[in-house]
Amino acid sequence: MNNMADMFGKFSELQSKVEEAKQELAKLEVEAEAGGGMVKVKANGERKILGIELDKDVIDPEDAEMLEDLVVAGVNKALDKAEEAAQQRMQETYKDMMPGGGIPGMDLSKLGL
Repeated sequence: MNNMADMFGKFSELQSKVEEAKQELAKLEVEAEAGGGMVKVKANGERKILGIELDKDVIDPEDAEMLEDLVVAGVNKALDKAEEAAQQRMQETYKDMMPGGGIPGMDLSKLGL
């Protein structure tokens, strides 16, 4: 019976740590560039776009398609960085809680983390 109580205690502690990590991810910011820095995109650890900065030289009314492509590339890079940062942070949380450093083969993205 004592093992069951220990397991529930650890689970509760893990839930608390996961919530804490999620709050930290909301504050985490990453930045990515496209077109040699002509397009800069900021995202947070929750994979939300916070801002897009365009160099004035990239704004060409005659070539909107190029700008669109650069914005898409920048957004995708920023979201990839945010995903990577979120995965790393959540792995750290699980590593601290689980013997042996996490759960082998666990894909945290399937948990919405």
